[in-house]
Amino acid sequence: MVLYNVTVGIDPDVEYEWLDWMQSVHIPAVMDTGMFVEHKVFKVLSQEDEGTVSYSIQYFAKDVEFVMKYLNEFAPPLVEQHKNRYQNRHVAFRTLLQQV
Repeated sequence: MVLYNVTVGIDPDVEYEWLDWMQSVHIPAVMDTGMFVEHKVFKVLSQEDEGTVSYSIQYFAKDVEFVMKYLNEFAPPLVEQHKNRYQNRHVAFRTLLQQV
């Protein structure tokens, strides 16, 4: 199992609108690619940057090839849509982890 983790720091002024959009539009679009078998969303409780609220969006894939296919074929327009919608209101960090 492979975990593709996206940590997003979002401006508190748009936090709830962003979370609603993520859960109703963005995450379903990612899952509809068929590259992931499950997802989870966590709010980060330990905040280092007082100006943002952070969330961890976790996508689980059977193996790294599914994640690479997602990143190469499906992610660019989805990332661009998110970037355009929340321009200057978010930061995102991506991490790929393998279960051992």
